[in-house]
Amino acid sequence: MSAAHPDFWIAVTCAAAFFQNLRFILQKQLSMATLSAAGATFARFVYSAPLAAVLLVIYLHAIGQPLPETSARFWLAGTVGGAAQVGATVCVVQLFKARNFAVGITLMKTQVIFAVAVGAVLLGEVPSLAGLGAICLGLVGVLLLTEAASDGTWTWRALTSRAMLLGLASGVLFAVSAVCYRAATLEIASEDPLVRSGITLSAVTAMQTLGMVVWLAWREPGQVGAVWRARRRAVWVGLLSMAGSLGWFTAFALQTAAYVKAVGQVELVFSLIAATLLFGERVTARELAGMAVLCLSIVLLVLVT
Repeated sequence: MSAAHPDFWIAVTCAAAFFQNLRFILQKQLSMATLSAAGATFARFVYSAPLAAVLLVIYLHAIGQPLPETSARFWLAGTVGGAAQVGATVCVVQLFKARNFAVGITLMKTQVIFAVAVGAVLLGEVPSLAGLGAICLGLVGVLLLTEAASDGTWTWRALTSRAMLLGLASGVLFAVSAVCYRAATLEIASEDPLVRSGITLSAVTAMQTLGMVVWLAWREPGQVGAVWRARRRAVWVGLLSMAGSLGWFTAFALQTAAYVKAVGQVELVFSLIAATLLFGERVTARELAGMAVLCLSIVLLVLVT
């Protein structure tokens, strides 16, 4: 399927969700072992930024296109989006250590609804009624896939817990980053979505890496060295992050952030499949229903976009 195909954004979104699922598994292992939440987040960017820049140079040379000019609005959108993504990633890594993990992760998935609101305010991109209905249907599927929907943890204590706040904060920040990344890609004068996504990814990851080096040197000086010592595993976090981010950025260059994030919920299905095939966990009827509802919502989005 070529980048010119109208449904290409769906393919790259699903690929991005798959790589993101693998990355979160590795980040969880790193955060539970040798790195802090900020250190595990830094590992994501420091090992992906150089590769993203190299791939961009190779691609531009291959197609014979010079580096397009960038505007002040591009750098503003990229900076805000990059900062929001760093904050959201730190929240998610901290969720791995929190109780009521399922509650927090479910609330993180509200980023789809927040993306609708942020996209409408910043870019004037409002989903159609059919598209909004498909997004809401997908959220129902997410709730069915989350253990907290049936194991009694939806208590007031759980809903006011640190995990809840982290999940909600990550949802808002991920939504802001998604819309800002789409805004940045729209500022690049190129018809090639891979060029626009590659430039945005390279610029953002470079800024994130430099920003986190300064932050860690100030607040957690030992973590920069710890990330280097954990490089045999952390480098895979960077590679998976680069692959996933390239997919997300390409999708943002082609479609509104709300629709991209809605299709990206397929990550939960990947997580469930991995848990079943790799760890022998049993799939319940509720989880099967959740996968069916979520997949139905994605099919509906394909039909209405």
